[in-house]
Amino acid sequence: MAISYVLINYWAVLVAAIIHMVLGALWYSPSYGFGNIWMKLSGLNRKKMNAMKKKGMTKAYILAFVSALVLNYILANFIGYVSAATFVDGMFLGFLIWFGFLVTTMLGMMLWEGKSYKLYLINVGYYLVSLLITGGILAVWS
Repeated sequence: MAISYVLINYWAVLVAAIIHMVLGALWYSPSYGFGNIWMKLSGLNRKKMNAMKKKGMTKAYILAFVSALVLNYILANFIGYVSAATFVDGMFLGFLIWFGFLVTTMLGMMLWEGKSYKLYLINVGYYLVSLLITGGILAVWS
C-alpha cells in the first residue's frame, strides 16, 4: 500500500502546538504543577533557573515551540493516514504514539543517564496528557 498525501489543517497544528506549550508551562510550573519536584530531580534550583533565564530563554522557548509544531504536524499526518475523525480516535492514536515512541525512547534517560524513575514519570506523563489532548483536537479539527 502506498502512502497517500494527507491534507493538513495548519491552524489545528498551530493551536495544538500552543496547547502543548501551555500545558508544559503548567505541568512544569512550581506553582501549579510538578515544577519543584522536577527541578529537584533534574539537579536544578531557582538560582540555576534564574541564571538560565538571564542567559536567554528565548532561544530555548523558540526551539521548544518549533519542536511542538513538528510533533503536532507529524501527529496530524498519522491522524490523516488512519482517518481518525473523532476526539476518542485522536486520543487513541496519541496514546499509541506516546506508548510506542516516547515511553520507550525516554526510558533510556532513566536506564543509561541515571535519571530517577520519578523524573521519567513526570516527563512521560506530560507527553501522555499532551498527546491525548492534541490528538483529540487534531482528529476533530482536520
